[in-house]
Amino acid sequence: MSRPGFLLSAWPWRSVAYLVTGSVTGVVALVVVLTVAVLGGALAILLVGLPLLVAVALAGIPVAWVERRRLRLVDVDPAADEHRDPAAPGLWNWLTTRLREQATWRELGYTLLFAVLLWPVDALVVTVALLFPVSMVATPLLMATVGDGHEAKVLKQWTVTTWPAAFGVAVLGLVLMALGAYVLGVAAGARGELTRLLIASRDGDLGAKVVELARSRVRLVDAFEAERRRIERDLHDGAQQRLVALTMTLGLARLDAPPGPLADQLAKAHDEAGKALAELRELIHGIHPKVLADYGLEAAVADAADRSVVPVDVDVELPGRLPQAVEAAAYFVVCETLANIAKHSGATRARVTGGHRDGRLSLEVHDDGRGGADASAGSGLTGLADRVSVLDGRLSLSSPPGGPTLLRVEFPCEWIDRSA
Repeated sequence: MSRPGFLLSAWPWRSVAYLVTGSVTGVVALVVVLTVAVLGGALAILLVGLPLLVAVALAGIPVAWVERRRLRLVDVDPAADEHRDPAAPGLWNWLTTRLREQATWRELGYTLLFAVLLWPVDALVVTVALLFPVSMVATPLLMATVGDGHEAKVLKQWTVTTWPAAFGVAVLGLVLMALGAYVLGVAAGARGELTRLLIASRDGDLGAKVVELARSRVRLVDAFEAERRRIERDLHDGAQQRLVALTMTLGLARLDAPPGPLADQLAKAHDEAGKALAELRELIHGIHPKVLADYGLEAAVADAADRSVVPVDVDVELPGRLPQAVEAAAYFVVCETLANIAKHSGATRARVTGGHRDGRLSLEVHDDGRGGADASAGSGLTGLADRVSVLDGRLSLSSPPGGPTLLRVEFPCEWIDRSA
């Protein structure tokens, strides 16, 4: 509004449209809500009016829907709908979901305020800031038509009998129209901010964006795990099988070849193929171990302990299967921790314990090393901690100088059935 071109822009007209449509919408809301409430109250004794009273409670939903779209006239930022989708289809599920939402009752409160107080204010501002000045600008026209060139009423209060006075009033009306444009802009802006505060606050938009961001992070983790499983399956069923066939073929050729340079080259190629196969198997295991996909977290942790350089005692009891993302994140936390123990701790023994209780999976990794571990010093646990947080989990590390070191990870999760 502080820009010089405000009066020549579309914003004054948009402000007028917002306030005028607000007056009309408010009158309609008042009539409809009052009528339905009276009928519902009168018929409530016969139980027929109970649905009407429920309709009154839900009256804020359509009004808020209209208000969010009217808000586009004066606010370029879209107003988000804060209602959640019902968990299941059907009218009853929709109704119970809406009646339990805070947004529904906030919108009802806004509707009552709108129907009783806000629309009269909108109408008053339009009348004072626009209709009165327009009436003054039209004074010469009124004098020439209604007053037969002799007189005209200004705002039905003062009589003008001369043409200079009529044109003077018209000029004053133009000045008041220019000032009224700013008044309309301020009123429409304040009115729009009040609407957004009550039914579509920017904080609510931000909260919705945060929720959607968290959901998108979970979806990305699920997609990432699915891609890891696909790569592991393709390597296992494709490249690994070809390497196995190649190793067997080279072995047979080595047996059939007579002693000499050719046999030596075949032996060397057979050994290299065996090493490549071993490296590929280790790579596949690191991408997504088959034991984790087939037998679950308990077996995968035991397998990781068997492959650890440092002796590891395992006491993990998980009689069922957990969500794939949780199993994968917990497994790789254990693997990264055991790798760090072998590389940096100087420990002679480690222990992995854990289980599922009260809707949470918890795992602890202990070692008797020198301690002093720092998760932020490039140990690889920082990325795992981010991955754990995506699943609403917590990762904590206690490693005082001199040891011992304890890493604990927790995930909220429930048992799932993968038999289907």
